[in-house]
Amino acid sequence: MNHSGSYSSFEDRHIGIASAADREHMLKELGYASLSALVDTAVPADIRSKSELQLPAARSEEQILADLRALAAKNTVRTQMIGQGFYGTHTPPVIRRNVLESPAWYTAYTPYQPEISQGRLEALLNFQTMVSDLTGLPVANASMLDESSAAAEAVLLMRRANRANADGRTVLDANIFPQTVAVIRGRAEALGFEVEVVDLTNGLPEGDINGIVLQQPGNNGAVTDHSAVISEAKDRGAMVAVIADLLSLTLITPPGEQGADVAIGNTQRFGVPLFFGGPHAAYLAVRAGLERSMPGRLVGVSKDQQGQPAYRLALQTREQHIRREKATSNICTAQALLAITASMYAVYHGPEGLRAIAERTHAKASTLAAALKNADIALASESFFDTIWADVPARAAEVVAAAEAAGVNLRLVDADTVGVSCDETTTDADVAAVASAFGVPSTEVAAAANAIQRLNFNAALVRESDYLTHPIFHTVRSETQMLRYLRRLADRDLALDRTMIPLGSCTMKLNSTAEMESISWPEFAGIHPYVPAEQSIGWRELIASLESWLVEITGYSAISLQPNAGSQGEYAGLLAIRKYHLARGEAQRDICLIPASAHGTNAASAVLAGMRVVVVANTETGHIDMSDLRAKVESHRDALSAIMITYPSTYGVYDADVREVCDLVHEAGGQVYIDGANMNALVGVAKPGEFGGDVSHLNLHKTFAIPHGGGGPGVGPVAVAAHLEPYLPGNPLQNSGEITIADGVPVVATLFGSAGVLPISYAYVAMMGGAGLTRATETALLSANYIASRLGEHFPVLFTGNEGLVAHECILDLRELTAASGVTAEDVAKRLIDFGFHAPTLAFPVAGTLMVEPTESEDLSEIERFIEAMITIRGEIDAVVDGDFSIEDSPLRNAPHPAAVLVSDSWERAYSRERGAFPVDRLRVDKYFPPVSRIDGAFGDRNLVCACPPIEAFDTAASEGAAL
Repeated sequence: MNHSGSYSSFEDRHIGIASAADREHMLKELGYASLSALVDTAVPADIRSKSELQLPAARSEEQILADLRALAAKNTVRTQMIGQGFYGTHTPPVIRRNVLESPAWYTAYTPYQPEISQGRLEALLNFQTMVSDLTGLPVANASMLDESSAAAEAVLLMRRANRANADGRTVLDANIFPQTVAVIRGRAEALGFEVEVVDLTNGLPEGDINGIVLQQPGNNGAVTDHSAVISEAKDRGAMVAVIADLLSLTLITPPGEQGADVAIGNTQRFGVPLFFGGPHAAYLAVRAGLERSMPGRLVGVSKDQQGQPAYRLALQTREQHIRREKATSNICTAQALLAITASMYAVYHGPEGLRAIAERTHAKASTLAAALKNADIALASESFFDTIWADVPARAAEVVAAAEAAGVNLRLVDADTVGVSCDETTTDADVAAVASAFGVPSTEVAAAANAIQRLNFNAALVRESDYLTHPIFHTVRSETQMLRYLRRLADRDLALDRTMIPLGSCTMKLNSTAEMESISWPEFAGIHPYVPAEQSIGWRELIASLESWLVEITGYSAISLQPNAGSQGEYAGLLAIRKYHLARGEAQRDICLIPASAHGTNAASAVLAGMRVVVVANTETGHIDMSDLRAKVESHRDALSAIMITYPSTYGVYDADVREVCDLVHEAGGQVYIDGANMNALVGVAKPGEFGGDVSHLNLHKTFAIPHGGGGPGVGPVAVAAHLEPYLPGNPLQNSGEITIADGVPVVATLFGSAGVLPISYAYVAMMGGAGLTRATETALLSANYIASRLGEHFPVLFTGNEGLVAHECILDLRELTAASGVTAEDVAKRLIDFGFHAPTLAFPVAGTLMVEPTESEDLSEIERFIEAMITIRGEIDAVVDGDFSIEDSPLRNAPHPAAVLVSDSWERAYSRERGAFPVDRLRVDKYFPPVSRIDGAFGDRNLVCACPPIEAFDTAASEGAAL
């Protein structure tokens, strides 16, 4: 293999430390003669893989693109009129090219550092405003993972908010998409509450009810006046959630105006491709009073040090790493990139454009409905928006086959019923082809088109209220305006396309263009998740290959790619463990041991899987406290279900006793869950399935190169040993459309989850090959240890392993410096912005620290730039200690420094403007200036504004300190 830095392979393009000279320089700093010697010292010998990864030979960029073209060609692109929550849409090319395909947007990290995230935060605030306006509810979050899990989250929200009827059952209307019912039932089964599915057009069932869930339009397309059942539910002390199609709400009375407490749904048809089922941005909106109980993220408006409006994530105390086992949701990521796409779709079209799209969609459905009725074909409902169900006794399969032959996919509901869904892509020719499949001639279709009513639902349900009234939805219409708006927002942010993002545990590595290129090809992006299997052969081959490669990499027996986030992978893995114990007649096993250092979502996922969390202490050196573990295992021996450990640990070290931990739990009858968040330090070096793991989830958006997208999409596959294979996530639908929850198999999303981004990881693994993936891991260790060594004399490294080495990340301890100077880890994080860096992970897993992960993709010059910045900052801390200026007057406490502050007429600080702006000489060229100064988070939480406010309204709130 050529490691000379000749860039003859993708491996050399992916790995930043490509030259032998750079590698030798770094190894010399660490005192090692070779990279293998470093790895042999850092990684415990008893967990090392005994053989090299058995993967296909590495492919070049040209070869993998040809491979992907061949796979794409095996998929059959049809006009998709299956519906069931997934619809055709036109992604405006300016948005596709400049958001979905732009590294300025897709390489950004979650906006936890808001000063360098103002662009994506504004886009997400637009999303929240769009959802709030269309649903008629005052607060919406910044997106959920998918519609089905959002509905499940809404059920849990109602169960904790409605304390008066906390023990009442949840009632689901029978006219809800079956995949959503399956996911909700799975959550209920794990948490032990009752769910009843009934036809709510007949009123509520007897007994105590916590909440009800309706869908508008329904599974069969019916647009129903829910006001009576909503009123009845309120009278009986129940809360109400409505799953609402967002496009339909431009025409239909929104849930908030009908009295709903919660609205959930999908924004996929707002310009987001089908993607074979995902990723798509779901939404969740609530009435006033519920905003502080919402799952997921909430973008809010606050102010910076100069009193200027600024955006941030609001109510961050809800983040799961803070609430841990007390968390009410395990949601960690969102679908930010897709939410931004949907929000820009609304900005581009505006309220009039969206309404026109909805009217055209409805007109196509109305034309088809009229033609079918004229041919004496009965419909499930006379009131509909875009979907009709046609009754064709004993010939549904024949109709669906005829439509398929004409290039259109319809929904085979059962032997007697065909579902047809129209959308903005539906043409007159499509309607004629569908009618012909039913045996209705084109002349009848033309006649029906001329005779249709404007709206085919009850006049009482016609929306009269305004929506999208904020100027942003009225001022960007031309492509020139949109192009400049997108560029303007992107320029406010720092993403991986501009700078190293050294976030520990989040693995912000290269997302190569060759990996990204295929995801928007129509042959991949235009496939509905419920097409016949023979139409998705290419997808299924790609997925099967990726599954087999990940099985080889992890050492497990099987894997499911269904979970669409790391949190969902955790949840699915724990459900598999739970199902395994139940199948063995050991229902009492419900204790999950979790080390104090674990990721916060671990504890939250365990609670959602019906387990009780017991925390295991860590030692001062960052390892699991074995004496405490033995005591906890012995105390809970008969009830022990599992232990969840992260390996290498969240403290960034390889625990030498990991096999002992696994053996101890197994001996007591428990299972071992190894969180795969840190697989970037294991691939090709060790396999969790071989050193004691029973189940692991992976983060394809970390280790396997899917970009973070400003906070999503993510993919969290779950891999299991052979004995857990029967309990992997199953298909939410059978061929008949019935729910498979009865067989005990968990369901967390559509069959393949966020399939649309799987070609990225497929290409990554294929182009790296086994040797390349191994070298990537080794280089990640080299880079992290080099930073730890270079910075160790300036900022103590909190935890180390064998011979003082770390794994792929290191924790810099600022606590003593804070005590001596008053300078906090947050001050350092904000000052790094002035150097053009995103901060490392702040205050996790230990308060007062920064966790640094350079990954394998950063080159030595960028690593040195970061080291220079940190050493310079240490000098500024020393200046505070020495009394050169107080902490309040220091560049650290006043960081970051936007251009407006630096060039203002007034400058009364104890340091020069030059020191504030250019702390090192290299910043005089290519300097990034943040758009705002440090943001006041507490003010934003006290004065919650979570939709696009008129500036005048914000100014009033700021001056009066009033909550909006």
